Amino acid sequence: MTRAQHAVATTEATLEAARLVRAAQHGDQSAFGQLYRRYAGMVHAIALGRLQPDDIADAVQETFFRALRRLSSLRQAEAFGTWLGTIARNVVRDIARTRVMQTGEAEEPHRPATQQCRVEARAALKVIRSLPKAYRDTVAMRVIKGMTGPEIAHCTGLSAGSVRVNLHRGLKLLRRRLEASVLSVHGRP
Repeated sequence: MTRAQHAVATTEATLEAARLVRAAQHGDQSAFGQLYRRYAGMVHAIALGRLQPDDIADAVQETFFRALRRLSSLRQAEAFGTWLGTIARNVVRDIARTRVMQTGEAEEPHRPATQQCRVEARAALKVIRSLPKAYRDTVAMRVIKGMTGPEIAHCTGLSAGSVRVNLHRGLKLLRRRLEASVLSVHGRP
């Protein structure tokens, strides 16, 4: 798909999302359900970047609950993805802060893995969580949710160029940190 085709597809998706937002603002529950299905993956990826697995479903639910409560205050229906992403980041921050106050632990408690894959996945997730904030969400959306650059741009409100730059720099940094992590565990080859 060419850049022009991506731009058209992104514009059409934004217009469709705006139509759903306006319908939901007028009480159409099925429209809000469609918005949930469309954006739940993005919210999940944002939560996965910082929260423990047990807290992710709660973060997604709380994000959409807050969005539904405040939907009438959204003035630009086209900005729904960006607006929802901001709510999600605030919810994640609140849950993470509450977790630290309750347990005194900022990191997930150590649990023995049953399989090597789970160990590697947790290590990779830990590295993704350590990325700078500018890269963390876009990398999580790409790596964990398999979203394309234009999909990430649409959901976050960033320009396609910004997403490309953030993905390039974030994935490069992720690769370096993963390589360093493997070398620290297994030693130099």
